[in-house]
Amino acid sequence: MQRIPSLDGVRAIAILLVMAGHWAELSYDSPVAGAFASLGRRIFFVLSGYLITTLLMKEYGKSSTIQLRTFYTRRAYRILPAALVFVLPVCAVFWHELRWYHMAAALLYVVNMDFTHPWFLGHLWSISVQEQFYFLWPCVLRKWARHRTLILLGAVAFAPVYRVLCHFAGLHGRADETFPAVADILAIGCLLALYGARVPRIRARWAMLMLVPVVFVPIHMGVLNFHTTPVLLLLFWPALHVSIAGLLLHVVQTPYRILNVHPVTWIGKISYGLYLWQQLFVFGQHQRPWYFVFFAFALASASYYLLEQPVLRVRDRKAKKPVVMRGLPSAA
Repeated sequence: MQRIPSLDGVRAIAILLVMAGHWAELSYDSPVAGAFASLGRRIFFVLSGYLITTLLMKEYGKSSTIQLRTFYTRRAYRILPAALVFVLPVCAVFWHELRWYHMAAALLYVVNMDFTHPWFLGHLWSISVQEQFYFLWPCVLRKWARHRTLILLGAVAFAPVYRVLCHFAGLHGRADETFPAVADILAIGCLLALYGARVPRIRARWAMLMLVPVVFVPIHMGVLNFHTTPVLLLLFWPALHVSIAGLLLHVVQTPYRILNVHPVTWIGKISYGLYLWQQLFVFGQHQRPWYFVFFAFALASASYYLLEQPVLRVRDRKAKKPVVMRGLPSAA
């Protein structure tokens, strides 16, 4: 699938929100900054739902099925090498602070279910959620494609109720990292992929209105110091997620130059490595922002150019390799 304009720019905004939010939260003890880091992760979730569903529906439209093995293989090439290069050295360095189940959770992408995970693995919870989504959604879509809209709407309706139940049960906090708590964000991205082409062009004035919840809901979260209320869980967060999806569709429909210039798209392309490595340096150098930025970008660039891109080239070569059928010569 060809690259969709503006999406690398959206990735850049999301990762910069995460990094700036983490740094400001630690440096100035600012809950509002932490809420904007959370906003960056929510943008990533909507984007994942949108991109993966677009890819899967493109395949389903051509062949009326989804090749799960092919999909999982491509995802493994994209995700696993960079994650292993981060997790294995970190586990070796911080061995004395780890238990076996922390390492198992990191390697199996279930950090979001390990409520005792240490700080240097804490950010992997959102990558775990996305991997669980990558595993579940293609299977669901392949088996129940005719009911895909109903399933997604069910997730959108269930997740806020789940968050409220966790709130009243005293489980708020790490419980927000479990898959059901964020399933609606991913589902909204999936719905955008299914029906975005039918939505009329979103004009700039409507996009400006969508910016209101995107800006003020995180501020509201920060002012409350993350002590949530049913109003926030049932109303404000869904409004935030729908607004993110609307703005995503707007910049796809109307590609802004600022989101497509090379420096911005470059940050978007290395955003996976940035997300992996920034955690170490924001905690170690949060009083020295330039050290934090330098080391995070240096390691993310090394990950992208020396590992991620070579691995993807190997993947693509294998995908193009002709299949030799038994008793027949290979295709020319």
